[in-house]
Amino acid sequence: MGFTDLLDEVGGFGRFQWIHVTLISLPGLLMASQNLLNNFTAGIPAHHCRILVNSTHYNLSNYEVEEEQLLQVFIPLDASGTKLDRCRRYVQPQWQLLANGSANVSDAQTESCVDGWTYERTEFLSTIVSEWDLVCNLRPLKQMSQTVYMGGVLAGAIIYGGLSDRFGRRSVLIWSYFQVACLGSCSALSPSYSAYCIFRFLTGMAVSGVILNGVSLKVEWIPTKTRTLVGTLTSFFFTFGQLVLAGLAYWLRDWRKLQVVVCAPHFLCFAYSWWYSESARWLVLKQRSGEALKSLHRVARINGKPEMTEKITLEVLQSHMNKEIESSRSSYTAYDLLRTGGMRRISVCLLAVWFSTSFAYYGLAMDLQKFGVSIYLMQVIFGAVDIPAKFFALGMLTYFGRRVSQATCLLLSALIIFANIFVPSDMQTLRTTLACLGKACTSASFTTVYLYTGELYPTVIRQTGMGFASTMARIGSMAAPAVLILDEVFPALPSIVYGGAAVVAGGFACFLPETLNVPLPDTIEDVEDRWCGGRPAQQSQKEGVALKEEVVCDGGVASKEGVALKEMKEGEGAGLNAL
Repeated sequence: MGFTDLLDEVGGFGRFQWIHVTLISLPGLLMASQNLLNNFTAGIPAHHCRILVNSTHYNLSNYEVEEEQLLQVFIPLDASGTKLDRCRRYVQPQWQLLANGSANVSDAQTESCVDGWTYERTEFLSTIVSEWDLVCNLRPLKQMSQTVYMGGVLAGAIIYGGLSDRFGRRSVLIWSYFQVACLGSCSALSPSYSAYCIFRFLTGMAVSGVILNGVSLKVEWIPTKTRTLVGTLTSFFFTFGQLVLAGLAYWLRDWRKLQVVVCAPHFLCFAYSWWYSESARWLVLKQRSGEALKSLHRVARINGKPEMTEKITLEVLQSHMNKEIESSRSSYTAYDLLRTGGMRRISVCLLAVWFSTSFAYYGLAMDLQKFGVSIYLMQVIFGAVDIPAKFFALGMLTYFGRRVSQATCLLLSALIIFANIFVPSDMQTLRTTLACLGKACTSASFTTVYLYTGELYPTVIRQTGMGFASTMARIGSMAAPAVLILDEVFPALPSIVYGGAAVVAGGFACFLPETLNVPLPDTIEDVEDRWCGGRPAQQSQKEGVALKEEVVCDGGVASKEGVALKEMKEGEGAGLNAL
């Protein structure tokens, strides 16, 4: 028997797990708002150079001029010849255009918008772009705010991943809620662009802590046979969060109000998070078996199994996790993710998968204004396509396993991105449809990789591994906006880069071991025993049988003698069957 068997004894996926998973998943409704917030807080309103018109300066007393006519007189057309230039204006008014709209003014001198800009307030009432004039020469600062935020998420993945392995999932998760609520709300009070970026960076760190610790705390309290179903269904909170974001942004249309509304609810999450139970696996491995036993007894009572509090004693708990307890006497660092052959193979492959998934996802999701329709409608569409994508991922994960699902999602997204290159630009509907399908595939890939990573890394270093792997995702999300600039060199170049990265990652995913219906590993030795060289451990062996085996990994041979294998119970239902 192992810890998974103890979970089955105290009720399996019972009332405690339902409440626990639901409460941890609820903040996911707002995690989408944080990651995609820049679409609305940094939206670019229609704008043009400000016109300072007065009759004294321009001698308008002899003219009856309407506003639309003034725009033609003061502002030249852009390179397309159909729209007013957003960054230039005439030095002198071209009054002849009032009488002859086709008059030749190509020689007229122009200047930059020295008096600022005028912004339309139909789509947005206020954004950081209109607040601090992040247009024309300062337009790169719009994307910079998102890059800074993702940099914070990257830093949080590194820092909070290690902290949670040292101080516990529950403690770091509670602190992350509080940090998001406080610093996220403070972003709305930013007096300057620099202050705003600082607050967003710190908020991003906390968001990473919420996501990573939430995933681990859920995974470590649920039985093996329900991990697929729970992992996929809880990802719907992020999907519905995208729809919530569209509704809130459409309702408020003011970046400061929107910032407060998506961050302040985390105070509520902070309040109820004290109910969470710390991971019993982690407590045992940190030689705090007494606390782990109390947690298991609490779970048993909530699940309606009070009699198990008498049967599960400290001796029983320690006997079931003896090997894990022995292993926990060693300290682990990020180096251990690469030290052994099996861990090294897993880590390298996951780096590629996380980077490409995030790279393609945010490359598609963070530039909604390019589609030429309402940005709020596009957010709803992009959120809605995730719903069938998640069910697709659930079916794939349940019947084909993690490895096939991960590789399929990445390669499908690459195929769709490449196909969009050959669609003419005037077929906007088809291009938008393909972009939605590509986003759906990357979303399914995200669902898979979060679950997959938590199952591949052992408990003693799971959070460090999650932080290490998702670090590449944050680098991908930081790089994605920058790649969009390449369309000035060659319009199809961003799509080639996004699709190429997905193809490479799909190849790496094929080298990951399968984890469908396999109990979570608790130690690095578990990982090496099961998956070293890509051969999974036998799922059913009679308890007490001693084996002598040689395990070949990365060209090295390790001899193991007299290893008594635990009998692993086969789950009668998995994935969709658990419904």
